[in-house]
Amino acid sequence: MLDPVLLQTFLAIAQTRSFTRAAERLGLRQSTVSQHIRKLEDETGRRLFVRDTHSVTMTADGEAMIEFARGILAANERAARYFAGSELRGRLRFGASEDFVTSLLPEVLREFVRTHPLVEFELTVGLSGELNEKLGRGELDLVCGKRRPGEDRGRVVWRDRLAWVSGDLPRLDPSMPVPLILYSPPSITREIVLAALERCGRPWRIVCASGSLSGLRAAALAGLGVTIFAADLIPTGLAEIPGGHGLPDLGTVEFVLLGTGKTLSGPAAELADAILASGIRV
Repeated sequence: MLDPVLLQTFLAIAQTRSFTRAAERLGLRQSTVSQHIRKLEDETGRRLFVRDTHSVTMTADGEAMIEFARGILAANERAARYFAGSELRGRLRFGASEDFVTSLLPEVLREFVRTHPLVEFELTVGLSGELNEKLGRGELDLVCGKRRPGEDRGRVVWRDRLAWVSGDLPRLDPSMPVPLILYSPPSITREIVLAALERCGRPWRIVCASGSLSGLRAAALAGLGVTIFAADLIPTGLAEIPGGHGLPDLGTVEFVLLGTGKTLSGPAAELADAILASGIRV
């Protein structure tokens, strides 16, 4: 019998790729997080993570453990709700950024809707900037999307490196403006990219603006220019541009859960906990 507490800690690390950030999310000391993983590895007899001073990577057994951990925790939640004799009710207007829905989010939503049939669930998919504006106007109850650099609102789901991406594009001419394929405003990724190019003095021009991920992908596949995605969410058919093109480093982006107040309650809190507990990544 695997301890659910240890599995929650395991999934937090699998999600954030960091013992430190997992401890922050769970409200635990980093030493406690390390103890949990050592105990889980002792119970399974397998090594789940490879850790050094700079990074945390998962072993093959660690990758396999993700599905087992999700299943065990989900079963525990269903049993607790059944024996508590209570059914979650209410309305939940949930917004998810378009690139985030290419992750395992649909699986989490399917399980949420199945286990909470009395919740009136509405899903809005769009750009993070648009979703944040809707949240501010009270049109959404919970949003999962990117937040701007320097912001501290929300609960971090995961962090990822932003990558320059293209399809079949010839080598960029450093003397020419960078041909950009970007989301239409308001877009957090767009803001990050243009600010980075301005800081390094690299000229640019927008060759395609789209409100959808499929539009960006199509333009990149056509070889119109370069675009930007979180490194773990690069669409099929596109690839990261290797170094040597003179493009600036874009840093990392954070996907977070944002609600209408300081604390979540009801269906919004339940879905937020389910997303965090799922170990969702890609």
